[in-house]
Amino acid sequence: MRDFATSTYQRKKVTANRVKVQRNPLDLNKFLRPLGKITLALTAVAMAGLILFVVYRMLNSATFFRLKTIEVSSSKRLTREEILAICGVEPGRDLARLKLKRMGEQLAQNPWVETVHIRRYFPDGLSIAITEREPVAVINMGFIYYLDKKGNVFKVLNQGDRLDYPVITGFSEEDLNKDPAATKEALKATCELLTILREKGAFILADVSEIHYDKGYGFTMFTASGALPVKIGPGDFVAKVERFARIYRELMAQRPTLQYIDLDYIDKIIVKKS
Repeated sequence: MRDFATSTYQRKKVTANRVKVQRNPLDLNKFLRPLGKITLALTAVAMAGLILFVVYRMLNSATFFRLKTIEVSSSKRLTREEILAICGVEPGRDLARLKLKRMGEQLAQNPWVETVHIRRYFPDGLSIAITEREPVAVINMGFIYYLDKKGNVFKVLNQGDRLDYPVITGFSEEDLNKDPAATKEALKATCELLTILREKGAFILADVSEIHYDKGYGFTMFTASGALPVKIGPGDFVAKVERFARIYRELMAQRPTLQYIDLDYIDKIIVKKS
């Protein structure tokens, strides 16, 4: 038996077998096919978006409810043309797209306008109704303003505005800014006095040229002829005016001899003669 341990035979190193691998060509279609589908889908989405945008623009520019009829309430101060110009509306506009709130706000900025009601009536109608402020006096607060029946100071007088109203004095813009609540109440009391004078005896109001307000004392009227002071005080206007109305003509016949008339008592009238 051969002893391989002591043998001088040397084994040759055998080179490992090399297997030649057959490589198939790269199939690009395999990768491009999904990309083509994605591109096609994106193109379809883009086309759909473009179509929707075009349709939207067409619908947005189309006028389905064309305005034909505009009803405007009658008013003393503002003409129909002025009202429509302030609102910025005219026949032919799209009724559905009119911004009624903005139109009302623009119209309410006019000092003569007290309330505004704007309504649309499909398919082609619009109604604009306003109520106007009516002056009951002019008030001197540095500038001359109109005063309405609710005690609102609402418009600076301009050239051409009527002046044949009683003049209210004793108020200032400073009072209105510093103490608006109290000043507003005093202005309402002024309007209450004017209403009572008108209702209880128009002949008295016609002779009133000025009503002066004093925070401490109240109200004093001055007659148009001779500026005779008629002291009224802070309240109870009805009873005071009714007492004054009963002897008004008799007192006015003595006007040249009178210094003032004081109505600010519960059951009497004080007449001061010169």
